Amino acid sequence: MIDQMKAKEVHELEEGDLEHKLAEAKTELFNLRFQLATGQLDNPLKIRDAKRTIARIKTVMRERELAATESAESA
Repeated sequence: MIDQMKAKEVHELEEGDLEHKLAEAKTELFNLRFQLATGQLDNPLKIRDAKRTIARIKTVMRERELAATESAESA
């Protein structure tokens, strides 16, 4: 299970690591939702944390994509 990642931690990761962490976070979110549906989830706030981690990772990936596009257009 991955903990909620801070924005600084996400920015420090490389592209491959970001994709790996994103896959892990999505798997964790799926498992948490499954636990919620079966009544086994002890802390529903974990779902919120997983969603926020996914959002942070996707935001950094998009920022890098836009930066690459801008640098390609200016060249």
